[in-house]
This record gives sequence, structure tokens and C-alpha cells, in this order.
Amino acid sequence: MARAVTPQKKALWTVLAWIVGLIIFFPILWIILTSFKTEATAIADPPVWFFFDWTTENYGIVQDRSDYFRFLWNSVILSVGSTAVGILIAVPAAWSMAFVPGRRTKDILMWMLSTKMLPAVGVLFPIVLIAKWLNMYDSYILLIGVLTLINLPIIVWMLYTYFKEIPVDILEAARMDGATLRSEILYILTPMAIPGIASTVLLNIILAWNEAFWTLNLTTVSAAPLTKFIASYSSPEGLFFAKLSAASTMAIAPILILGWFSQKQLVRGLTFGAVK
Repeated sequence: MARAVTPQKKALWTVLAWIVGLIIFFPILWIILTSFKTEATAIADPPVWFFFDWTTENYGIVQDRSDYFRFLWNSVILSVGSTAVGILIAVPAAWSMAFVPGRRTKDILMWMLSTKMLPAVGVLFPIVLIAKWLNMYDSYILLIGVLTLINLPIIVWMLYTYFKEIPVDILEAARMDGATLRSEILYILTPMAIPGIASTVLLNIILAWNEAFWTLNLTTVSAAPLTKFIASYSSPEGLFFAKLSAASTMAIAPILILGWFSQKQLVRGLTFGAVK
């Protein structure tokens, strides 16, 4: 029989949770604060915390120097595009592995996951050569394809886990009623797994939005997303910390807002099937 949690223990765990949350959030808070400082204040030693002359000059300089909204639009296209393609591929793949498993299904799943352990720099050179040979370097198609492939193992794994929690009897009953494979996936499986699919979509958008290695190495101008926008504030003369912080704040703000408003859906999806 489970022991009741005392008010003291509950309060202790609440305090510990707040401490961990503040530690995790501190780097973001420091970036935001630095973005409102002058360059001299940003590199002051010892660091200046809240008591400084706040300025929005860095945001104006950043916007004048770079077309922020163009980079933002590229990030939206790449993250949403790669997520859409990934879901279209992963849903039938996860359905097959969950409901029509073969002897090697688990091996395939482990192999897919093992590809995430491959150092990205190890395959950078051939991918750059292929992209230039196909005249696709610095293009949406190239970036969407690469981002889809690097996140596909996670998408398949998550959807496979969600689908395994759905009773197979429901699908068998639909088949007995004459449901086709397409109807089974679209009208029965997908609605039942909406929380899991939604959380998978949100997580993949976040991963694609934050991807830096491939977007920095496979773009120049046309398809450059916000990661390239941030990197542009590192120069041979050094780092401009205040302007870099302003650019970083502008880059992470949309995804932070998305995460904040969709946190309930994300948590619901990540715990989908945890309790039967």
C-alpha cells in the first residue's frame, strides 16, 4: 500500500522543483538580461545583474543589420516542413512495427536509434558534395530532407510507443467491419493517438528549430534560418555579447512562446499510455 505524502515532503519536493527549474532557466534569463545592456556593461567584471541602464538599442541594431523576419520565415518553413514530411513517413512505419511486427522489428528500431549516435561531422563532407552536385546547396529541399532524416528515428520511436498502447482489438474489429488500411490509419488509429502525435510534432518542431550544425554548414543566404542569424554576430574582431544576446533572444522567443502555450498538450502526449 502506497504511503501518503506528508505536507512537509510535498513542500520540500516543490522547493527542489523550483530550484531545478530556476537553474535550467538561468542561462535564458542571463541572455535576455544581457540583450538589454551596452557592450561595455555586457563584458563587465564582475558581472552587472539587474542594476544597469537598460537599453533596446541592440534590438534596433540587429534588425537594421539583418532581416530578422526572413530568417524567421526560413526557420518556420524548415521546422514545419521537415516535421510534416517526417510524420507522413513515420505514421505508417510505426503502424507497421506496432501492429504487424516481424522477427527483426526490434532490431530495426535499435538500428534506427543507433544512427543518432553517428557524429554528424563524419558525413558532412559527402552530403555537401552531393548537395552541390545536385545543385541543391542552400535550398529548402536539402535542409528539409536532412532535418527529416536526422529526426526521423525519434519520431518513429515515439509514435511506435504510442501506437503500442492502443488495443489491437479495436483495429481488428474495424477490419472485420470492412475498414481498409487507409481508413484504419486515418480514421481509427490517428484520432486515438492524437495526444501522442501532437507531442511528437511539437518535439520535432523544437528539434528542427534548434538544429545548428547542419543549418550552419548547408546554408549561406537563401535558406538560412535563425541559427545562421545568431552565428552572424561572431566576427574576426570578437563576439559582440550584447548584440549576440539580442539576436539569440529574438531567435528563441518564438519557440519559447510555442512551448509555453502548448505545454499541457506536450505533457499530455509524453505521458500518453503511462496509465492503463
